[in-house]
Amino acid sequence: MKKITMSLLAIFATSGVAFAQTPDVKIGAKAGLNVTSVTNIDESKSKTGFHVGAVAEIFINEKFAMQPEVLYSTQGVKGPYSFKASFDYINVPIMAKYYVIDGLSLQAGPQVGFLVKAEEEEKISGIKESQDIKDYAKKVDFGLNFGVGYELPMGVFADLRYNLGLSKLDKDGEGSSKNSVFQLSVGYKF
Repeated sequence: MKKITMSLLAIFATSGVAFAQTPDVKIGAKAGLNVTSVTNIDESKSKTGFHVGAVAEIFINEKFAMQPEVLYSTQGVKGPYSFKASFDYINVPIMAKYYVIDGLSLQAGPQVGFLVKAEEEEKISGIKESQDIKDYAKKVDFGLNFGVGYELPMGVFADLRYNLGLSKLDKDGEGSSKNSVFQLSVGYKF
């Protein structure tokens, strides 16, 4: 009986130490600039947009953390002859973060995006014409993110990230166009 009691006390003491050493969880918000394009469109130009949303950083240890996010993101491309395609997504990246030094992190992780809106716009003879193309676009977009970030001790942070699209944008899968997004973000975590 004494051995069982001592064993239980040792387990509780060990688990108490483990909980005491568990790093914290931070939550916050971020917003920023998107510079987007779509691959395999001749004579295309980048389109600027924005992203805004919530983040949570879950520390595994002092060097490694996971950061799930939920972001509203405006993306797309400008093509030749006053053509523009716009795709709005709810993106859910899950970033693995490795802290090289205090505040400076390298980041990588998968992302899934849910299409909210898709339009194409063209200016013909000075008249803008827009068309809803959501029925022709894939509803779910997969990608990989790579980036770097820096966080000040007070919780203010900045991220620079690239999203490499993995999914074809066309619903029927015939085209080979994919999203390509550079993001510059600022935010605050507490």
